[in-house]
Amino acid sequence: MNLFIKNIGQLVTVAAHVKPYKAGTDMRELHVIENGAVLIENGIIRTVGSTAEISPPNNIDVLDADGRIALPGFVDSHTHTVFAGSRENEFAMRAEGKSYQEIATSGGGIISTMTATRAASKKELLHTAERRINEMLRHGTTTVEIKSGYGLNPESEMKMLEVINILRRDSLATIVPTFLGAHAFPPEFKDDKQGYVDLIINRMLPYIGEKQFATFCDVFCDEGYFDLHQTENILLEAKRYGMIPKLHADQLAAIGATKLGAELNAVSVDHLERLTSDGNEALKKSSRHGESSACVATVLPGASFFLNQPYAPARSIIESGIPLAIATDFNPGSAMCFSMPMMMTIACTQMNMTPEEAITAATLNGAAALGLSSEIGSIEIGKQADIVLYNVPNYCFLPYHYALNHVWRIVKNGTVLEF
Repeated sequence: MNLFIKNIGQLVTVAAHVKPYKAGTDMRELHVIENGAVLIENGIIRTVGSTAEISPPNNIDVLDADGRIALPGFVDSHTHTVFAGSRENEFAMRAEGKSYQEIATSGGGIISTMTATRAASKKELLHTAERRINEMLRHGTTTVEIKSGYGLNPESEMKMLEVINILRRDSLATIVPTFLGAHAFPPEFKDDKQGYVDLIINRMLPYIGEKQFATFCDVFCDEGYFDLHQTENILLEAKRYGMIPKLHADQLAAIGATKLGAELNAVSVDHLERLTSDGNEALKKSSRHGESSACVATVLPGASFFLNQPYAPARSIIESGIPLAIATDFNPGSAMCFSMPMMMTIACTQMNMTPEEAITAATLNGAAALGLSSEIGSIEIGKQADIVLYNVPNYCFLPYHYALNHVWRIVKNGTVLEF
């Protein structure tokens, strides 16, 4: 965990200088050091500068980057990595013209994965999730948020959270657990939606809070899923047990979810494909309240790409001075991709973001969407040494040459990982 990395062609620090995120034009400022170097002690970054000006102590491991570029490890702040089964049949149905909602209504969608996940053992879920996380690491993602939400009953939701917490304990990546019991209404509560909300509030949340199984509580607040009243009740109760609110907001319809998230001091509102001017204004107001309480707008380019739906209005969000993050939304139904560089490519080509904005959104602002930007998300003194080196000539090449893994070395907590 003591390491000196030298001869970095471009050291892309994404330095925030104590600020928890970047917004507006600041998202384009990456604070790049040419021929850079990083000194790491006990897994923490101690010195950042040029190779010529840093003198490492004797008997320290040295990693010669030989002109390669370095970025902070990607922070994927919205994933559904623990699940069983797959849904390539639905992919084929969409290719024939069926919509996501039509497939869900006919018994597919979240309920299809729920059936497979309920049937899977904890061991099976753990094994497949471990493989996925290792692949994420290989693609440069060092921190992964993982949601439950494919169990939709107390037993299976707890099974998922137990798996996520085992991963949190044992994985090489940093794992952040989120409870998403309010992902959809299970078939057994099809005609008693309030009964399922009561089950979440009266049985699931108290147990999760007692076990400290989840940092965040998320709700899919959208048309055909959980309405504003149900969402507010669940998240207010979750806050009583120490869980921080997150929301799936404005993906399918604009029902006021973003505004509700800002009012509840959610750490992030995610999706935002149907973001309205009222929602945008609520996020702007949240940002003006102070950096520590700002609600991060997390956009999920892979979901829009995979479902062939509108993209979130990233340009207007950025130009409004709202902190914006990018995440994969990795899941079996609407975003079967865990590559953050691919998300950056889509953000640049389809959402009019610059490469600099995309890098900031995938690192520092992703960390802010998890409340972790004081620890990770940039290469700065005092932060965790999560650094990825890429075999590319410059940082713009990363989203430019897409669908190829350019990772050369991964440094996690100051340790060079071997796969």
